[in-house]
Amino acid sequence: MGMDKIAPDGKGPSRRGLLMAGLAAGAAAGTGAWRESLRARPAGSPEVAATLTAASIRKPGSLPYPNLAAGTDTMPLIRHIVVLMMENHSYDNKLGMLKRPGADGFTLGKNGKPIETNLYQNGKTQHAFRMPTTCQLSGQPTQEWEQGHIQYAKGKNDGFVKSASGPVAMGYWQEEDQPFYYSLASTFPIADRYFCSLLGQTFPNRRYLMAATSLGMVDDTFPLGYPANGTLFDALDQHHIGWRNYYSTTPSTLLFPQIYFDNFGKKVVPLGEFFKDAASGHLPAYSIVDPDYDTHSEEDPQNIAVGEAFAAEVIHAVMSGPAWETTLLIWTYDEHGGYYDHVPPPRAIPPDDIPPSPPDGEPVYGGFDRYGFRVPCAFVSPWARADYVSHNVFDHASICKLVETKWNLPAMTYRDANANNMLDMLDFRKPSFVKPPPLAQPLYNTNADAVICTLTGPGTIPPPGSVS
Repeated sequence: MGMDKIAPDGKGPSRRGLLMAGLAAGAAAGTGAWRESLRARPAGSPEVAATLTAASIRKPGSLPYPNLAAGTDTMPLIRHIVVLMMENHSYDNKLGMLKRPGADGFTLGKNGKPIETNLYQNGKTQHAFRMPTTCQLSGQPTQEWEQGHIQYAKGKNDGFVKSASGPVAMGYWQEEDQPFYYSLASTFPIADRYFCSLLGQTFPNRRYLMAATSLGMVDDTFPLGYPANGTLFDALDQHHIGWRNYYSTTPSTLLFPQIYFDNFGKKVVPLGEFFKDAASGHLPAYSIVDPDYDTHSEEDPQNIAVGEAFAAEVIHAVMSGPAWETTLLIWTYDEHGGYYDHVPPPRAIPPDDIPPSPPDGEPVYGGFDRYGFRVPCAFVSPWARADYVSHNVFDHASICKLVETKWNLPAMTYRDANANNMLDMLDFRKPSFVKPPPLAQPLYNTNADAVICTLTGPGTIPPPGSVS
């Protein structure tokens, strides 16, 4: 569900002890998702699992580099970090057909099509299928808290079609449908273990991007509360580090109304200011760029070709701007939107002791001790590591951790304190992309037919022959 849809808050059952239970489970699991990583690994090195002990768990308020003063810039070669977060698509849905060596997408059969399936309640099999058009159904699939856990199915990932998502969950797009994205994801480093922060909707996941916690929120309910340790923007302000939230219709910062109202018109500014700042080389140290959640965020029932064109415009503005040599842009999605992904979300460290507040009657499940499904993620920068696919476990709190690592800022919660910091996707020995590489044009810019489905509909879903 998108940022433009705010509903009354729902109250659910609360539990204490989620934090310590999650810490203990995480330490036993040893997934490697929470290990401190202060230096980049060589390209192609295997993912290393580590078992956390109570002594090794970093606490909120601690610094990435305890021997340095808070606010110290540890990565001066990058002066600007830009986050472009789109909406509601899983890794497999967008990049499952990428076929990039080393990247974990669909398994293809002899016919070149994915072998992945999900069962209906009646026992019939829904095969993964290419979407008939670049348009989507309205209201399906769904990524609501309970439905996300049904889809997860205790790690089997076989509940997508049985959930309220229905058969469209098994749909995907390929290179011909989104040439710019496939060019981007084939050129720059990507992460194939970047998970959204929880099995929930847009609002709570975007809260993790800004505060490494949702404060109990699991669905798109009205945002309440303020983090005990503040938000990433508070830490940046405290150390006089500039930031901006560029918005099209609704700013992400509205999910923490205090930040929004205190900075509206100053640091929370219209999207047009982004293109001015990019063109002049005056981007702030940190920024979030928000799409129009009604037209080009890629949430259903939008035409994804329109969203791809918007993302291409933002990315090209950075690549062609005078600050390119010192900029890092992160392209990702807030959550999976209810679309299928074949990788079960691993255990995660709960950010705090605040329990989930699902709508009345819905289970709490394990709280915030598990990530959500995978979403696409790419690093776009001269300093991005060439020919690299990261297999390290990341979530939105990893972006917080990256920012905290750059400026040695205190962690806000247990989640960001112990997240991987994403430095393996950068290489500061020598810039790999001094000159911005050419990327394919988005479909919307090259094919007039890309807009037709906006009027005629998304086509027959599921398509004939995809059910057995």
